[in-house]
Amino acid sequence: MPAERLSMRKVREVLRLKYAYGASARVIAQSVGVGRTAVAEYIRRAAVIGITWPIPAELDDTALERKLFAPAGYNPPRSKPLPDWGRVHAELRRRGVTLALLWQEYRASEPDGYGYSRFCDLYGEWRRGITATMRQTHAAGEKLFVDFAGDTMPVFDAVTGEARESKIFVAVLGASNYTYAEARFSEALPEWICAHVNTFAFLGGVPKAISSRWHAPMVRLASTACRRGLDIGAASYRSIASILKTGLDKAFLPEAAAEAGPIVHGNIRGQGYYH
Repeated sequence: MPAERLSMRKVREVLRLKYAYGASARVIAQSVGVGRTAVAEYIRRAAVIGITWPIPAELDDTALERKLFAPAGYNPPRSKPLPDWGRVHAELRRRGVTLALLWQEYRASEPDGYGYSRFCDLYGEWRRGITATMRQTHAAGEKLFVDFAGDTMPVFDAVTGEARESKIFVAVLGASNYTYAEARFSEALPEWICAHVNTFAFLGGVPKAISSRWHAPMVRLASTACRRGLDIGAASYRSIASILKTGLDKAFLPEAAAEAGPIVHGNIRGQGYYH
């Protein structure tokens, strides 16, 4: 802890940036003009006494400072009941269940219980104590994670009011969590490709790699369509989608093309690139 304490005005700003905006310690330190170690220490002290944001109105600067710097060894008992974290953890495995929903149920039974942000922090602390985690680091622009979400969403016709279930395509950049999502009426390959076209247009570029849990048969189908696209000089996403829609990927390939060696193309790195 630094020798000179921060003013309570700066402490309040640290807590506001942390809990109201989810800012990192580095961003908070730059904004407030203090070191990251000091920021982390004040956040830790506030977490110990159950203070997040907003700070209770009855806590003026003097009371806040007294709570933050209680005498060593002073550890008052928790005044608010804790949820059953084991049950919370088990419920989160069920489809459609979120921490926000479980917090609402908790507050319904405990009106004076913890606020949502503190509820999430306490659950995170509990979970770290029972599970091993592996931190993954992604370079900016290196990898895009794509998939269809598990739940569907109704789309309503503006004229007839008819509802039609749609699949939700989601793409997330690994480094920044920058997210793109759109509704598609199926998970068929043409829809999958069109969703990628729209994703790249939204991002304004393409990542170095795309990661997906999409099943292997579709990947093989896409590979066949891409090869046919190269054979006829139509190497674009829109052309591949057209090939799939017209069934051209199933058409008979000439013998010469079928026996051809590795594809040579300026945009293909080749199998040996990653070895």
